[in-house]
This record gives sequence, structure tokens and C-alpha cells, in this order.
Amino acid sequence: MRQLPEADRDAIRLAQDPKFPRLLEQITATGGCSHPVHLSGSTTTVDGTTGEILHHYDTRNEPGERLLVRCRNRRATICPACSRLHAGDTYHLVRAGLLGGKNVPDAVRHRPRLFVTLTAPSFGPVHQSSKLCHPRRDGGTCEHGLPLGCGLVHAPGALSIGQPLCPDCYDYTAHVLWHAHASKLWDRFVIDVRRRLASSIGLVQSHFAQHARLSFARVGEYQKRAAVHVHAVVRLDGPAGPDVEPPAWGTAELLIDAVRASARQVLVRTPYSPAVGELNLRWGAQTDARPLRTDGDGPDDDAVAAYIAKYVTKGASDTGAGTDYPLSTWGDVESAPVSEHARALMRTCWRLGGLPEYAPLRLRAWVHTLGYRGHILTKSRAYSTTYAALRAERAEYQGHADLPDALTERHWRYVGSGHTPGAALIAAGIAEDLAESRRLGLERRHEGEWCR
Repeated sequence: MRQLPEADRDAIRLAQDPKFPRLLEQITATGGCSHPVHLSGSTTTVDGTTGEILHHYDTRNEPGERLLVRCRNRRATICPACSRLHAGDTYHLVRAGLLGGKNVPDAVRHRPRLFVTLTAPSFGPVHQSSKLCHPRRDGGTCEHGLPLGCGLVHAPGALSIGQPLCPDCYDYTAHVLWHAHASKLWDRFVIDVRRRLASSIGLVQSHFAQHARLSFARVGEYQKRAAVHVHAVVRLDGPAGPDVEPPAWGTAELLIDAVRASARQVLVRTPYSPAVGELNLRWGAQTDARPLRTDGDGPDDDAVAAYIAKYVTKGASDTGAGTDYPLSTWGDVESAPVSEHARALMRTCWRLGGLPEYAPLRLRAWVHTLGYRGHILTKSRAYSTTYAALRAERAEYQGHADLPDALTERHWRYVGSGHTPGAALIAAGIAEDLAESRRLGLERRHEGEWCR
């Protein structure tokens, strides 16, 4: 008789436990989180005036004397369930800055708003898809003896897409250092856009904040060539932010001109290195800046919010450009499940990270992201709501928020994480069921809108 797989045997064992219904409730409450955090402790809420105990919870009565909570990992490759929740929060965060809501006035939908894409520069020719790949008639070769062209039409999923035509010609050093300075390059870009807006109407740059405010939300996306592109929503408000109308001179056309000029001109210089020298880092030649219009031609606001939310759940591993976990040794780099192009970037990152002049960049700590640092999504303070506010609102909706005029005493400690094989099987099924329910709900909603 064939023996059942370990996960199935463990699932049967859990189902036979008298506390299985409560375990199932916990797993369902996490949305089928793939790697939940296990907590042990208690919470006691008392009336601040009378001292009466309003609520008491203790994990001693729970299965395994522990409570499961979401891991909250944004990456779909790590936890599909939590990544969907994070994508939903990002969608509402970005959408509120476009159309209002979540304490943002509805009037923002009529402000000058752009959807901007800034690209990384070229660090060397790479194989491309959907068209003839680097056709050359002269049949020349590079100094390393490899063809300068390709001439093939690669299928969209071909492994060669994004890989250099000649790895020895590719500027891996510039690629890594560009990643390490990408956030700084964005900061310089925003400052320069403000400066250009001010100068275009005769203002001193230091006086711009007295007339208008530039708000944004941006996300980074790894391309097949393992270079990060930036997608951003940019909005022009009055000096106090979204509650105030921008000045009459603040138009989408003026904002587009400033964005395109700044993308061409701003640069960041790397620290001088005896081994590398000093590099001037800029944005790539391809810049896209399109106005968002609520009632007219232009990208749809909901689609833009969904587009940005989609990339928040993706990491370097989704394109084979890196890993979702840090690499702490050279051996980790050599054994990472990535393409040879990505491994060459990791090796470069590790080597540059050993140079004292690049120590502030902490390149070895960011080898797994090819030197790209920081949060995948960032926003200016006045753009819209925050993740913390969205999570607090969800907790209140679910009845988990603290009661007014009440005092809550909490005692919690971490006791582990993850699932047993059987619990992992159950969690995956719950996550799939919830995802299918959301999909069907969206289809019904869209059908109702179409019928109207």
C-alpha cells in the first residue's frame, strides 16, 4: 500500500486534534499566510474610569498555546496571501492621491497629475524581444571576438532576453553604482523639477514652497536586463498640499516640460575611487510623462494605481535579477539561483563593497538586490494616506481597534514562525479560495458596471 505524502499525513493528524477548528480559524484569519509569525502572550483591556475588565485574551487556550499573525511580506514569491493584501493597500494609497478619499479631498482629481516613467541608462547592448535583435550588416565583432549584433527574433520568454551580447563589454561597475545611487538621483530629479517650475514663472527656487507643492508616489521595477526603472505619479498642489488649489500657472503642460528637462539634465557623481574613478550617473534616454485626466484622454487613474500596486509585490527574483533574501558570503553569491548576468552584477557588487570609498553604500548588504537600496515604494508626505493608517482602518473595521477611554495592557513574545507541512497545505488551500472569491467578486462588479 502506497504511503501518503508527509503533508497529507500531517494534515490528517491536525484534523484529528480537538482544537483543529480553532487552528483553522487562525489560519483563515491570516488569509492563508504562507509563513505566519507565532506569538505567545495576553491582552487585557479595562475601562479607564471604573477599572472593569472589558476584554481579556490569552494564548494559553489556543492550539499550541500560540497565536498566528500575518508575516506581511510584500513579495508574491514569499507569501502570495500577504502580497495580495499589500498590493491592495498600495492600490488604495496611490488611488487616494489620484482621485481623493482616505482623508484626501476629491478635488485632487482635477489637479495637474502625471504618470512618469524614468529608465536606467544603457550599460551595454542586451538581447531584446518582439523585434529583430540588434541587426548588423557589417558582421563586425567586439574586441573580445563576439558579434556586435544578433539578428534573431527572440520569443518573449527566451532566457537570452536581457542578457548582454558580450559580458566582457558590459559595464557592470556602472550598473551597480547606478543602482546604489538611484534613490539619490530621484531626490535630485524632484528638486530640479521644483527649480524649473519656479524659474519658468520667474520665481526664486527658495520661494517655490510658498506657491505650490509637488507630491509623488513612486515604485521601482526590475527589467529583464536587471536594471531598475521608476514609475511615478506626480501631482501639483497648492503650498499647503492637497487641501489647497495650485496656482493658475500650474498646468500639466508646464509640469511635463519640467519633468522631461530634469530627466535629461540631473546627475549624481559617485565617490572618487582609485580603482574606478568618478562616474557621472544619469537617467536613461527614454522618459515618459503623460497627463492623467479623469474625464478625457489619458491613462485611466484606476489602471495606473493597479499598475503601481502590481510592481510593489514583485522583487528582483521575479525577473531572475536577484533573490528575495540577503546573501552574506561569496559562496552565497556563487550558489544563488540567478542568471549569469545577475551573478556578474552580484560579484561586482560584492567586490565594490570591499572598497573603503564605497563603504557608505553598504553594497554587500544589498548584493541580493544588485545594489538597489531602500523601499520599493516611496511617497512624499502630502501625497495621500499611509500604510499605517490603512492598516489601522482595517483593524477598526474588523473590530480589533482599541476602545475609546480604555486602557490596554499587552504582554507578547515571539515563539516561532512558519507552518508544519500539513498546516502549509491547508493555508495554501485557504489562500487560493480567498483569491478566487476576490476574482469572482471583481468580475461581478465589472459586469454590473457594464450593464449600467
